[in-house]
Amino acid sequence: MRLIYIMALHVQTFKTRTLTSVVFVIIMLGGLLINPWSFLLLFCIVHFGCWFEYQKIIARIVPGYKITRPMYNYAIIFLGFGFMLWMTNDAFIIGAIKLKEVGFFLMLINLSAFIFSIVFYKMYRNTKIISALIIGFVYISISCGLMLNLRTTGIISGSIFSLDFGLILPLLIIASMWVNDTMAYIVGSLVGKTPLSSISPKKTWEGTIGGIVLAVTVITIFGNTFFKADILQLILITTVACISGIFGDLFESKLKRLANIKDSGNIMPGHGGFLDRFDSMLMATIFVWLYMTLFL
Repeated sequence: MRLIYIMALHVQTFKTRTLTSVVFVIIMLGGLLINPWSFLLLFCIVHFGCWFEYQKIIARIVPGYKITRPMYNYAIIFLGFGFMLWMTNDAFIIGAIKLKEVGFFLMLINLSAFIFSIVFYKMYRNTKIISALIIGFVYISISCGLMLNLRTTGIISGSIFSLDFGLILPLLIIASMWVNDTMAYIVGSLVGKTPLSSISPKKTWEGTIGGIVLAVTVITIFGNTFFKADILQLILITTVACISGIFGDLFESKLKRLANIKDSGNIMPGHGGFLDRFDSMLMATIFVWLYMTLFL
């Protein structure tokens, strides 16, 4: 009787996870592909969702941090939102107003509010609070801003892909994360024996290396076959995305371990919260953007 109950529970969990995954993929593809405005809306949701979960986690880790103080709670979030809008180049214009100009003023206002809150609440006495908020700004806000910056790059004909370069790069990052996660899970389940890190004991070196190799291979073959993309650049960009994405995953796992929680949230039944879904992408975006800026 107990075995039947457990089996039924696993089947129900599998159904829940599958349905959530389908809905998640549909929403993601819609946001990514419909138009630049849907892309902007998607990452605004990701930005705010990740920040609210991150602050709840920090409140469990850092002594003295209170999520009930709107001055620095929201100032840092909207400082990050302003940075996102500022990074949109000239791609988003409402009437005669450019969103990047709105973003610049949002940054000024909320940076002032954030600095004031540091003095008013005497946060300078607790460097852990300030450090946690700055880390969140880099990990979440800068990442989302750089993703929008990549999207609004525009069409660079004859470069690497000879099509909408701004759309392809975000898709390449996200595809790298999805394929790498899937392949790492499969390889790790089949031959994984050596733990990758005590932070995430279920991950193995065999699964990690196998996931990276297979992800790079699959995406390179697909990109070159269907889009005639440069093979070397596909390999380099996908490798950068996969390796840095692993560190993003480990960083979020470390936060959850310190906070003594299993998932960052429950917005997606069976899959956790925003940070659980986008932890790898957040870190990968920063390093892919750096690679593109420094070398291309």
